Order: sequence, then structure tokens, then C-alpha cells
Amino acid sequence: MSLIARLKRFLSEEEWAYAPHEEPTMPGSPGSPEHPHARRVAYAAVGVLLGLTAGFGNALVSANTTTLAGALGLDPAEIAWLPTVFVMTNVSINLLLIKFRQQFGLRPFALIFLGLYAMLTLAHLFAHSFTTAVLVRAASGMAAAPLSTFALYYMMQSVPARARLRGVVLGIGVPQCATPLARLFSPDLLAMSQWRTLYLFELGLAILSVAAVLAFRLPPTVRRKAFEPLDFVTFALFAGSMGLFAAVLGLGRIVWWTQAAWIGWALIIAIPMLALALLIESGRANPLLNTRWLASADIIRFTVVTVMARIVLSEQTVGAVGLLNALGQNNDQMQTLFAIVAAASVAGVVLSAATLDVERPTHPIMLAVGLVAIAAFIDSHATSLTRAPQFYGTQALIAFGTTYFLGPALLFGLSRALKEGTGHIISFIALFGIINSIGGLGGTALLGTYQIVREKANSAAIVQAIDPTDPIVQARLQAGSAGIGRVVGDQAFRTAEGGALLSQTATREANVLAYDDVFRMIALLAALTFAYLCVLLVRRTVRARRKGAA
Repeated sequence: MSLIARLKRFLSEEEWAYAPHEEPTMPGSPGSPEHPHARRVAYAAVGVLLGLTAGFGNALVSANTTTLAGALGLDPAEIAWLPTVFVMTNVSINLLLIKFRQQFGLRPFALIFLGLYAMLTLAHLFAHSFTTAVLVRAASGMAAAPLSTFALYYMMQSVPARARLRGVVLGIGVPQCATPLARLFSPDLLAMSQWRTLYLFELGLAILSVAAVLAFRLPPTVRRKAFEPLDFVTFALFAGSMGLFAAVLGLGRIVWWTQAAWIGWALIIAIPMLALALLIESGRANPLLNTRWLASADIIRFTVVTVMARIVLSEQTVGAVGLLNALGQNNDQMQTLFAIVAAASVAGVVLSAATLDVERPTHPIMLAVGLVAIAAFIDSHATSLTRAPQFYGTQALIAFGTTYFLGPALLFGLSRALKEGTGHIISFIALFGIINSIGGLGGTALLGTYQIVREKANSAAIVQAIDPTDPIVQARLQAGSAGIGRVVGDQAFRTAEGGALLSQTATREANVLAYDDVFRMIALLAALTFAYLCVLLVRRTVRARRKGAA
């Protein structure tokens, strides 16, 4: 047997005799046979492994940008490209990958892309310059996209057929637990061998994922011819525009929106590209993106609510962690906080699956947003004496809400896509991925920008309120200069240093006030989102009663 024949046999789907009720719901997805208990446990373990591998792909870099910047010799703007470029290539790739599964099957899809991801993770160990690091991260973003999909499929196979929707919730929630776990494990990993250990850990997970997928196959799918020539035109335009939007959102607050000329050029290019992609899709018989359905009232409301939820849920990474970093805390000093956040994230996933109600998917989203509103309002009373223990309760609530809302949000849109036919699934999966990726970047950009603006305003107000003739101000200046009196003999220099120390204190207090403003804005946005969902529920209830009375 030739090498090519052996390779084809290795990549081919195995034969599986399905009962009528076990057949795949759509080409590209696995069948739904009943599995023995031991196999379901194995599928669950593989699903957790794949989900965490998918989440760690970007979480390890995002949680350790300062360390990586120092190791690679990058400035803040350069290091920000590493997590951003991962999202740029990851956000739209599922548009093509769904059709790849439909045309070529699950097994070649899994082995090719998981193997590619492992090789690219290995390549990170040899990326010592800015250019190579960015290129490898960009390639990793594309190769990592199948991991989340397979985590979802394996979790669905791990539960009985009647509970498959709960498996969907578990599959979509597990990758979200990776971010707090990355912050929890990172100090120990970095202590072993600096930044390379992060990538060695990711490489180990990738190799284990390949081995697990080889050992425990998914039930095969039904294949069909899926690709059309215009798919690649649409994808190039759509993916290019989404990538440019991601770059703008990821770097805008760092290079500043009005200072970097490339931001304007990126938007000038991205907007026509997106418009042209949507125009092409609106005239196709078998579109990659069903623009008419995506523009329906239900989907627009779903998009607005989910984007708002993603923005307010950015409170954890931008708000609490940012404030603690501004107060001199690092990941080593926040280990207990991240352990609590990780536990709350897992609890959110499990409880979301356990309490899933297909008839009422809006209620979990309302609960999650309401918890964020309460937690953010409590956090808005932080001071310069606030430390990690003061955030234990509020950040646990937000972590719980983050994972609790995702599964029901996915099912809300998925159920509406299935009602319209399986052809709408690709459009919805693309929309959901964009909302989570771009929405997360947008939330970070919005909150980070607001924090910088408020810090400048608060700093100006504090400086204006400082009167050099005030006895309290004079006492602070004298205390600052006295602190260095033993090492500095020049009186003028000691006075200048006292002023510098007072300026540092003013900047710190301005930052704390700015973060309090951010927390208040998050609480307001969350409350408005909660109120909007209440209005929608009341309107739906009134319409249902009127229809029943008629």
C-alpha cells in the first residue's frame, strides 16, 4: 500500500451504522448514538481537555503581557499585537471550517488542524523577535479555532441524547474557565523557566489533545459538497474587515485613537470591505452569511443584548485586575482571588447546564447581567487601600455570570437558526463568534479608554485643588523630602523629590477614582441591559396573553 493510500485511510471516517434517530442533524456534525457510560466519561474528559486547550491559547499570553514584553524586548504597543493578532485570525475562520467539515468530514478536520496547532505552538519557542512572534500568533489563531468546536462536540457526546443541549452549554462554557486558570497557574509556570514555560505548557496540552482525539473518535458525520467559488471571495472580504476592526479595537487605546494614522486607514478599508461582502451575500442563492436573517428583529435584539453583556463582563479583566495592578499588585499577590474566580467560573458552567430551560433562555442572561450590575456598583467604592480580598465576593459574582450566560445565549440564537433551517447555522455560528471575540475586544477598548479619559480629568482636578500654601500640602512635601534625607544632602533636591512623591500620590488617587468611574459606568450599562430585557419579556408576555384571548 502506497504512502498516499495509507494517509487517506488514516484520515478517512470510520463506518458507523446509525439508527434513524441517531443520524447527524446536519452535514459536518457528528451523529448522536447512545454510548456506554465509560465512553461518555472519556468523551467528557476529552471535551474538558480540548476546551481548556482552546482557552489557554490566548489566555496565557493575555495574562502575562508584561513578562513577555520584557523577555522579547517589546514595548506596550508591540506586545499588545500578540493577543490582538490571535483574535484577528481566529474571529472569522469558522466560516470556512464549517464547510470544510461538511465536505471532508470530522476526522481529517480534527487531525489536520489539531496537528497544525501543535506544530505552531512548538514554533513559539523559536519566536525571539517581534515579527516572528506576531506571525506565529496569527497562524495559531487560525489553527486554534477547531479546538472550541471539538470541545463542544465531545461534551455533547458525553451526555445522554435527551440532554444534548446541556452538553452544548458545558462545551461552550469550559473554554471560558481558562482565563482565570491562566492567571492562577502563570506565576508557577514563569518561575520554572521564564516565558518559554508558558508555551511548553500550551504545547503539552496541544499534544495531549491530538492524542486524545486519536484515541477517542467522534461518531462520523454525513458529508456533502459544500464549497462554492464565491465563498472564498466573501471570506476574504469579511475576514479582512473583521481582522482590521479587531486590530483597531485591540490597539486603539494603547496607541491612542486620534494619534495613530493607521487606525483611520484601517477603518477606511474595513468598512467598504464589510459592505461589499454583505452585498455579495445578499444576492446569493446559497450564501455563506444569510444577511436577511441576520437583519431580522430577533437576531438584532440578540446581538445588542449579547454585545452589551460582553462589554459589562469585561469588568473583571479591565476593572478589578487593572485597579489592583495600578495599586502595585501583580499575579503573585492575587492567587487567592484567581482561585475564587476560577471556582466561580466552573460553578457558572455547571449550574447553567443543570438549570437550562429551553423555553426561557432570557432569564439566565438577565441574572448574569443583574449580578454584574450589583458587583460593579459595590466595586465602585474602591479606594487606594483596596486590595484583592475586597474583590473576592464581587469578582466571584462576575465570574459566575460570565460563564452562566454564554450557554443560554448560544442556545437562544441556535434555536432560532434551526427553525429557519440548517443553512442558517453557519451564519449564526459566525455571528456568535464575532460577538464574543469583537465584543470582548470592544468592551476592553471602551472601558480602557474611559479609564484613561477619567484618569486625566481626575488628575487635573486633584492638581488644581493642591495649594502649595496649604499646611497639609506643605506637611506632605516635608514628609516626602524627609524620607530621602539620609541619602540626599541637597535641600533643593530633597524638596523636588518631595514634590515628585506627592505627584505620584496624586496620580495614584486619580487612577483609583478613574476605576471607580469605570465601575459605575459598568453598573449603569448592566442595569440598562437588565431593564431592556425586562421590557422585552413583558412585551412578549402581553402579546402571548392577547393571542390566547383571541
